[in-house]
Amino acid sequence: MAEDKKHEETITQIKQQIEMLLNDNSVPRNVKTALDEARKALEQNEGYSVKASNAMYKIDEVSNDINLPPYARTVIWNLLSLLESIKD
Repeated sequence: MAEDKKHEETITQIKQQIEMLLNDNSVPRNVKTALDEARKALEQNEGYSVKASNAMYKIDEVSNDINLPPYARTVIWNLLSLLESIKD
């Protein structure tokens, strides 16, 4: 149960960071689309590792986008790290 609570808190944190990037005008549209899909993956009624894996797949696709502002790339790497902690 404690682990579930920890995962829920991590997912909430991830969704807040995704929301911040979605509201940023300097983030390219294709990256926003992938982030939105990742957010939706985290809201699915699946196990934590499945949700995290699906979200990681979506975010990883755009993590090296050439048009991504440097700070947004850092946030995305942080998101991937947080998702990795859930997946294990």
